[in-house]
Amino acid sequence: MRVKIALLEKGIEVQYKEEKDVFEDKNKSELLLNSNPIHKKVPVLIHNGKTICESLIILEYIDEVWKQEQQLFSADPYCRANARFWIDFFDKKITSCAKKLWASKGEEQGAAKEEFLEFLKVLENELGEKPYFGGDHFALLDIALIPITCRFYTYEKLCKFSVEEECPKLMEWVRRCNMRDSVSKTLPDPLKVFDFVLEVKKRYQIE
Repeated sequence: MRVKIALLEKGIEVQYKEEKDVFEDKNKSELLLNSNPIHKKVPVLIHNGKTICESLIILEYIDEVWKQEQQLFSADPYCRANARFWIDFFDKKITSCAKKLWASKGEEQGAAKEEFLEFLKVLENELGEKPYFGGDHFALLDIALIPITCRFYTYEKLCKFSVEEECPKLMEWVRRCNMRDSVSKTLPDPLKVFDFVLEVKKRYQIE
């Protein structure tokens, strides 16, 4: 989703190919396995016959190759470093915690919920009164963070909480981002995400 949003923001046309099964290696396409033999996962960008893997690396590549379009990375070195810091925080802290919200139960799920909300409040504090994380313009950090918001409904339903009540300013940012075509055309319907998670839980017998 990060890559799709960035490409739309840049106005870059691509040939998009969806993987039917991103969980089982045996069901993954030869194209994916050959393009990313190390991690065997999406996303992968193929440009001029060369492959670029991992979403953040792909975003940097897109910004460097298509410089004439809207820049995703700030020209200021400190701002770029700060954005990378928060993306690293998100990827290391929130992503692993979020999985426990739907893949666990009882005390473990309850602890994950408290941890998740704590992390969201840290992000909300970083956002402050700014319309976007980078300031007045939708940019790299917004692109990196917005995809998880399509899962909020799932987490709320399974763990009995409200992001709106806990982090109202963060939700204002979510609504602001969703007004952009790049985001609204990329993020899936939260209700479909919820149904998909229920299917995954059933598939792997997670009660």
